Amino acid sequence: MNKFNIQTLGCQMNERDSETIAGMLTEMGYESTDDKTQADIAIINTCSVRDNADKRFFGMLGQLKKQKEKNKNFVSCVCGCMMQQQHIVDEVKQKYPWVDIIFGTHNIHKFPQLLKSVQAEKQRQIDIWNDGMEIIENLPAKRLYKHKAFVNIMFGCNNFCTYCIVPYTRGRERSRDPQAIIDEARNLVSQGTKEITLLGQNVNSYRGRDNVDFADLIYMLNDIEGLERIKFMSSHPKDLSDKLIGAFRDCDRLSNYFHLPVQSGSDEVLKKMNRHYTASEYLTLVEKLREVRPDIGISTDIIVGFPGETEKQFEETLELVKKVQYDSAFTFIYSVRKGTPAEKFKEQVDEGAKHDRFNRLVEEVNRSAAYKNSIFRGRTVSVLVEGVSKNRNDYMTGRSSENKIVNFKGSRSLIGTMQEVEITSSNTFSLMGEMV
Repeated sequence: MNKFNIQTLGCQMNERDSETIAGMLTEMGYESTDDKTQADIAIINTCSVRDNADKRFFGMLGQLKKQKEKNKNFVSCVCGCMMQQQHIVDEVKQKYPWVDIIFGTHNIHKFPQLLKSVQAEKQRQIDIWNDGMEIIENLPAKRLYKHKAFVNIMFGCNNFCTYCIVPYTRGRERSRDPQAIIDEARNLVSQGTKEITLLGQNVNSYRGRDNVDFADLIYMLNDIEGLERIKFMSSHPKDLSDKLIGAFRDCDRLSNYFHLPVQSGSDEVLKKMNRHYTASEYLTLVEKLREVRPDIGISTDIIVGFPGETEKQFEETLELVKKVQYDSAFTFIYSVRKGTPAEKFKEQVDEGAKHDRFNRLVEEVNRSAAYKNSIFRGRTVSVLVEGVSKNRNDYMTGRSSENKIVNFKGSRSLIGTMQEVEITSSNTFSLMGEMV
């Protein structure tokens, strides 16, 4: 049987797209392999958010050349967000002649047709759609996990943050029909899924048929029998409604966790980023969340070194981090993204200053994370067991409702189950415990 290998860069949306591609290939009779050297078809699903993803991608392309030289029938494919940027497509066309198929984010459903065309005609296929059309439902999927699943609820983004290329690569916002989402969730639960993570560039702006909003969707999913946990990624503070905050009070299946990207603690920087909220408004949202769920886990995204950021403005970010006391944070050094408004901002921050600020930010985030983890000592938490611990073969690992990594002694038979674990110790990034 012919085999395929998919390498996925970037976010959960890309992971979900790769599951769809894998599902289509499986229906065509191909078998998945983790060994890239044994693959007859290789797909690289790209990400355009960070500069390091770009560098990884071009390094991976070089590796595919060797397989093409060994096997004339080998098919190499590139897709994803980077392929929605014309300068990237042009570079691939000119410098990497061994790439057979190039497609973007809007036409994944066309991949089987593109593959058949390459195999029949032995000619490169390039199919990039500038805009997303209607949402194609009921595409096959080869899920990465049995016990948890990603579910797309919308595609695209209308926010146009000045540093971000995503609205240009993923297109404008398009929301799935709520019933289609509910049906998919029910089907997943019937197959053993315990946890569903709802995906969108900004889930808060979801608007389905009959004016169903994101909070409505949460309430609907909360009624699904057998579903243990609902999570979602990612949110925008400007669209966080009191109605959604109320869902955290009312919906027992909704995870006790919220990822709420702040990006900066400076109002001036937030305005230049086109974020449409102030630091004070953000802090009010955090207070409201903690009013309904006092122990809610909160994580965030923060960018340091945005063009024009002063030391004073960075210190405002540090102050906000101290006030919120995040459970965790994804921290980034600003990198220029070609095609974004921020690319043209002249006041680029010195690289040395960027790295100094980044290190100070990480130190503060880690201090906060260690403190928030320490609070869990002596508590009992529900853990969805995900696999074997990286450090000990006789220990299992999973996540609590607060998205905490929990390690405890146990067997592989527990994978995919919910277990009650008493926390005995903590460190910066994880908790240790014993099954109750």
